[in-house]
Amino acid sequence: MKAVRQTNFAASSRWILRKRIYLKLLLPILGACGVGTAGAVTLDKVFQATLDKNPAIQEAKANLEQATGQRLVLRSVIWPNVSLAVPAGVQAGHRSGESGVKGFALARGFFTQTLFNAAVPPSLRRGDVGVLIAQQQLNVAVVEQLHQARLAFYAALYNRSLQSLREEQRQRLEENATTQKSRYEAGLTDRSALTSATVQARELDSQIESARRAYEEAQLQLAQVMGRDLGQNAALPEPEGDLKIAPVNPDLDSETAAALERRADLKLARLMIRAANEDQRIIEADYYPAVVGNVTGNYIPISGIHRAGSTSKTQDFISSEIIERAGYTWHVIDNGKVGGATLRARATREVNELTCRKLEANVRRELLGIGNSLRAIESREGSLAAAESARAVQQNVAQGLVSQLEYRVTQNALLETRSGLLDAIYQHNLAVAEWDRATGRYFQFSEDTAQNVH
Repeated sequence: MKAVRQTNFAASSRWILRKRIYLKLLLPILGACGVGTAGAVTLDKVFQATLDKNPAIQEAKANLEQATGQRLVLRSVIWPNVSLAVPAGVQAGHRSGESGVKGFALARGFFTQTLFNAAVPPSLRRGDVGVLIAQQQLNVAVVEQLHQARLAFYAALYNRSLQSLREEQRQRLEENATTQKSRYEAGLTDRSALTSATVQARELDSQIESARRAYEEAQLQLAQVMGRDLGQNAALPEPEGDLKIAPVNPDLDSETAAALERRADLKLARLMIRAANEDQRIIEADYYPAVVGNVTGNYIPISGIHRAGSTSKTQDFISSEIIERAGYTWHVIDNGKVGGATLRARATREVNELTCRKLEANVRRELLGIGNSLRAIESREGSLAAAESARAVQQNVAQGLVSQLEYRVTQNALLETRSGLLDAIYQHNLAVAEWDRATGRYFQFSEDTAQNVH
């Protein structure tokens, strides 16, 4: 396995902050671009605001900076430890050849360097992997939040269009009820037909209200994911455009292979396995001795200062001295196995491996299910006979061949068909969004990040 290359946090942050995340979305509704009214937002603007202000993404960026600091802590095991002490005091007492009280001060320097420690290599690798994990966690947060923003945008467009359709349908039904009333008063129909037409018109009131509430909820969710201020006078975003549909012909084999390579959650799962493995190696490193070299230096401006516990002048400090030594420690009783630390680390690694294998095995099944849904939804769009029927009836009305009542009934059926088509288009857009998420198409890593992941 190649060694994990050192990553530079400044460079890693710039590709996020400067938008070096390249959005590669299969968006069939990008016809919603263009100049909009005040408060209107396109899907591109929603994505941009989400990247800039979404709280979850901002938190992940902060965690990336924290991981960089933690890497410095893990790497400190290889760095030397240098310290300086300046003790001072007064020496008093009598000894052969000396008398009186004498003040003193001295400088002491200490230099310690690890010569051998089995925990050094896994500590260095663990620090690098920790930064890569934080980067992938940021990528996962970006994917999740962009996906939520996209779903909320689609939901707002759908419920707004559905509300408009229901209102138009209610208007047709009210016209139908008016016609039935006239026919009833003229004795051309019974009261049950009038009652049925009135009830049908009133039934749509609750559906219109439900669509309106769903639209407002989608607006609120859109504002939250965009990181907008939801104060008392804050205006909710107005999605611009209409839902559209474009056929998708996915290649299951190639898309599965690509998803296994580029999905951020899979890369994160693999990195968690590497991190758990390095944690286990760090714990097991206590089985080996750790060798440390020490250099101690003393400088005293005057001579004749007694060393603590000395009994003769030969043991006094001289003007300056340097002492070199090396020592080692070895935990021969517990190397992590007696206390269970190694077993816990191994269990964590095995759980991570199992989770990663499950995610990888589920990719093909997930894409197969989404592909089947796309084909099923597209098959629902084939029937537009109601629209042709309405046009034919409209021509017959103009020629006096059918009544206005028959025309309104046919128009109402057309509106029901349009509602079904709107639902099919909405479901198709949701399925395409899920396909993009499952295949990892929301963005691609920048070139510097790709080089750091091996």
